This record gives sequence, C-alpha cells and structure tokens, in this order.
Amino acid sequence: MACFDSNKGSLEEDSYEGAVGGELSGCALAMLEKESLLSPSESPGTFMSSTSSSLQAPAPLQGYDVEFDPPLESKYECPICLMALRNAIQTPCGHRFCKNCIEKSIRDTGQRCPVDNERLSEDQLFPDNFAKREILSLTVRCPNSGCAEKMELRHLENHLAQCQFATVPCPQCQQSVRMSHLEEHKTVECQRRPVSCPDCVASFVYEERELHEQQCPFANVKCQYCEMDLIRDQMESHCDTDCPKAPIACNFSTFGCKERMQRHNLAQHVQEFTQMHMRYMAEFLRGLSLNGTTPKSLWALGPSVSSEDQGAAASVSACSGPRGGAASCSSNSAPSQPTEEMQRLREMDGRLVKQDHQLRELIILKETQAGHLAEIRRRVSMLEETVKELEAQQSHGIFIWRLRGFSAHLRSQEAGLPVVEHSPGFYTGRPGYKLCLRLHLQTPNAPRCSNFISLFVHTMQGAFDGLLTWPFQGTIRLAILDQGPEGQHHMEVMETKPDLQAFQKPTIQRNPKGFGYVTFLHLQQLSQRAFIKDDTLLIRCEVTPRFDNMFHRDGPTVQPRGHEASVSRD
Repeated sequence: MACFDSNKGSLEEDSYEGAVGGELSGCALAMLEKESLLSPSESPGTFMSSTSSSLQAPAPLQGYDVEFDPPLESKYECPICLMALRNAIQTPCGHRFCKNCIEKSIRDTGQRCPVDNERLSEDQLFPDNFAKREILSLTVRCPNSGCAEKMELRHLENHLAQCQFATVPCPQCQQSVRMSHLEEHKTVECQRRPVSCPDCVASFVYEERELHEQQCPFANVKCQYCEMDLIRDQMESHCDTDCPKAPIACNFSTFGCKERMQRHNLAQHVQEFTQMHMRYMAEFLRGLSLNGTTPKSLWALGPSVSSEDQGAAASVSACSGPRGGAASCSSNSAPSQPTEEMQRLREMDGRLVKQDHQLRELIILKETQAGHLAEIRRRVSMLEETVKELEAQQSHGIFIWRLRGFSAHLRSQEAGLPVVEHSPGFYTGRPGYKLCLRLHLQTPNAPRCSNFISLFVHTMQGAFDGLLTWPFQGTIRLAILDQGPEGQHHMEVMETKPDLQAFQKPTIQRNPKGFGYVTFLHLQQLSQRAFIKDDTLLIRCEVTPRFDNMFHRDGPTVQPRGHEASVSRD
C-alpha cells in the first residue's frame, strides 16, 4: 500500500561534484488479559498455572476493578473489596456485597454482617438482581493503554477479547507487546527470537549474534596482513604458510641472520644477501669444529638447509665429536682435518651458488606469471563490466537499489560526517536512457534539511544516447520501500523539466546535475515502519520516458508535451 504525500519534500535540481516448549494460544492470552483486568484478586501467575494444572482451583472473583465513566456511585461499591459489586448479594439488614466477598467473610470471620455486626448466615443471603442489572449497564472505559473505547460493563469482556490495544507478555523475552503485533514481534523484533548462522547453521538467540560472529569457525574474516577474505578456520594455516605479507624470519636465521621481512620479500632478500648467508654458514660450521662439540642435526635447524648441506654438515660433525669419541676417527686423520673441512666448505659454497641461480630463474618465472595473471584479471574486469551493462539494459525502467550496511551510514550521519551514495546505472529500456540514483543523509547541522534523506536522479552516458531524443522527458516515481507485511511505502512522483541541465545529454560519464527531493524522508520516520530490514534499505525507481514518434541521432531539443506538473524549486 503506497503512501503519497506531496508536501513531504521539495523537488529541485541539485549539483554534486563529489567522488563517486509451550506457548499460550492467542485466545488464552486474551482471556488472561481480560481476567487480570476484571479480577484483581487473580494474578497472571495464578491464571497461567491454572491453565497448566487442573489441580489448583482459581481464586474467587472480587468486584469489578475498572474505570467507570461517570465515576461509580458509592451505593454500588462492595464494603469489603471497595470495588463495583460483582453478582450483588443483599442481606436481611439491607447491605449489598459481592457474592464471593460476603461468603468468604462469613466463613473466615464468623456469621456476622461486616457493616453492622448483625448475626448473618449464608442461607439468609439473596441475590440483588436489580442492582446487578444496573451495574452491568454502567459505562466503563477500556483499561488497555491507548484505547479510548467506552461501553457498558456487560460488553467489556467481548471488547477485551478483540481489542487491538490489548497487551500480552512475549513468551520469548517477556516484554509486553500488543496482541495484534505479537507474531511480528516474535519473528522480527524480539531480541530473544531464535535465529541461525548463515555460515555454520548453528542456532542461537538474536541478542547473542555478535558473540557468535566473533567465534563462528566458518565466518568470513579478512587477513590482518593481506586483507584476503578467508574462513576463520583457515586463518592460522594461511598466516603460517601462504600469506605473502605475513612477517617471517629469514631461512638462514639458524646460522645468524637476524632479518625479518614479509614472505613475498624473502626471495629478494636471499638473492641480495647470498654471500652474507654463506659467511654465516661457514662461521657456524667452523665454530662447531673448533669447539669440538657435536652439532645438532641440521634437520632441527630449520627448513632452509638442503639435504646436501645437511649431509656435508653431518660429515663434519662426525669427525668433530667429543674427545671421548675421538677413537672412532683414524689417528692419521687428525693432521688432514682442516683440509677436509675447507674442502667441504668449498663444496657447500658451490651448492649455494647453484641454488642462487635456480632462485633467479624462479623469480623470472614468477614475474612472467604475475604479468599473465594481471592480464587475465584485466580481461575478467572487462567482462564483469560488460555483464553489468547488459544487466542494466534489462531493467526496463524499474530499478531496486539495495543499500546494505545502512546502520554504518546512520552512525556517520550522527557524527556529522557527509554520507553520499550512488547507485549502479540502469536503463529505461532497450534502447533507453541510462540513469542512476544519488542518496544523501543530511547531517544534524544542515541549514534547511537537517536529518533528512535527500534523493536525486542523474542521467548517465549510455549505449543508446545517439538514438534518443534529448533532453530526457518522462515521469519518475521514487519510493523507499516498507519491508513489513503492511507494505506502506513512502513514494513521490515527479515530472522531468526539459529546460534543466539535469536532463540534457551528458557530456561526461555521469551528469553532475541531479534532480529530486532534498527533503524526501525524515530519518525519524525510518523507525515508524519496517523501512530497514537486515540492515538494508530498499529504494525503488520507476521511470516512464516519453519519446518522439521516431528515434533520431542528436536531433534538436524537443519541447515538453502536455501540461507540466507544478513543482517547487528551492
């Protein structure tokens, strides 16, 4: 159901140069509301327990605790409960009581009249039907907040059963909610409503969603180093082995290199400091030999050392063990030990040079593949733009803009920051004009439109501009959609003005001049209906263009046909 209000905003041309378990049934809840109002002696807890257990008898009803209009006369008040007489009973001494009140008094306090202390027994009581009829004919007000209905007391129960202002406790959060809105509250507004995670399908209550989002193993998160989108469970493995920007130590850190760098810079570091790494390794092995200690296996020193290097180092350690094990080496090998060590160091030097050449070849291959990847990405980007253009041409003048993450825009607006969003382009047909929408959230200190949503339409350069008549003419319907069941959308209709720059043929990608409403909708109205759902605002634009009888290329400017709607221009 559309809601039209031509006074809500003013049409004007605008220029923008900025950057681009069990529950009670509805009937039972209504009866609970009714009984709690008409029977003050019976609490809601008593009623609810009586519905679940037939063993507990309900408390006897006292008088009517309702608001009478005009106020209740004293002759209709029960002297015991001080409320309007319910099932009026008269005594031989001429006093009136509620039936339950006087019977309970006789049983509990003795067989005496509570007013004059005359002797009184239950068999002396008789119903006062005249008073009962008069009391039921008195006018009362509905006790529900917000309801202004009045009716005779005898009709109050029927009214409460269908009163739109009756409130009941939400079975999930215990918040008091109007009966007519209970189902919507339970499924849309209740903070304790059950929801499920779209990533891991786990179930939880709505108010715990933020805690779950911080712990969900399948939630999408960004790497703190390279900002790649990953699943949370993959993050640790990604940072340890794959992330090109994660900080890591040099492969030769075991031999003395103290440098740390991003993973993608490791190859360049190894290439530039090859000689330094060889000196570190030579000094490391020389120190092991001179100290006469048995080095740890190079397998435990890190992944940087090749198997050939490990074999050479193992040979060195075999002949440089503790003195107690020196008998395992030939006594003749002692004089030649330095010569053998130098030979092994030369061999390791040659292997490092070979690895350096292989590393250079891998770097060249990587650069070539990076070039190919960049070209593929460029082509994919072109194809995506082509697909978007084709999709825009199929809109046929009806475009729905889904503005997601709207709460972040509202926070920026409250902080006084400018909020400007442009929609994707769309066509009025094929062939047709290309348009887009621009939304402003006006700041609280804006001079004449503070805290308003401003909405404008811009013309854009399109694929069919040479076939169309200019300036653009037609009718534009703008609406912010109510996503609730009632569908009371906020809609405005405007006619184009051919003399404005906003509707001339654009000379750049997007015409800097726009046309629309500076005060389209006040931000306070967003909370009055379901304009925002799942943190998304839906804006609908329907464009009905008017053409000449035939298309022509860059023809003369046509004059607007028919009566031009009067609009205010600030």
